[in-house]
Amino acid sequence: METLRDRKKRRTREALLRAALELFTTQGYEHTTVDEIAEAVDVSQRTFFRYFAGKEEVAFAVQEMTEALFVAAVRARPAHEAPMEALRQAVLEGWDAIRETVDSAVPVELYLRMYRTIESTPALLAAHLRRSVATEETIARLLAEREGVDVDSDPRPRLAVAVFGGVMRVTERQWCTGDDFSLEAVRRLTVSYLDQLGSALTGNWPAG
Repeated sequence: METLRDRKKRRTREALLRAALELFTTQGYEHTTVDEIAEAVDVSQRTFFRYFAGKEEVAFAVQEMTEALFVAAVRARPAHEAPMEALRQAVLEGWDAIRETVDSAVPVELYLRMYRTIESTPALLAAHLRRSVATEETIARLLAEREGVDVDSDPRPRLAVAVFGGVMRVTERQWCTGDDFSLEAVRRLTVSYLDQLGSALTGNWPAG
């Protein structure tokens, strides 16, 4: 059961998180200081550092929640599903559940705006790609465990995850540069690109 002290700590963390994302998305990540984030919540810099190691950690705090959701969804997929189908269903399940998960911390619209900020900020994009590599390794090991193979001697888990991760990167980039920046739009784009994966890899590409 959450105590009063725990509730106050959670609210302070959420307030810092929301203030940080608002500042990052309105005035830019590089132009925002920890002092400004703390001031927006009327707490000290020391209080900020009780909750976050720095700006990068707070910038990716919500994304970390969604990544954990995806990993859990992959782990929970039925054993009879083929690896790529398990990844597909897990990511679509994640998009379906993301609003409830994210809204527990910040408005989902703010999370989506932060995605665009990450894509347009070199330091954040580099961190995002670095974090993606770590997540992909976790997923590859999960797939290997599901299929009963050795991830270090059988390349298929890492190959499958690399292909799937490439589709997700293309989806992110196209979504961030499009006109429709809604949650529904990124889910539609995800479905569309995953549906074209087979023909992109093994089929001919007739013009038109």
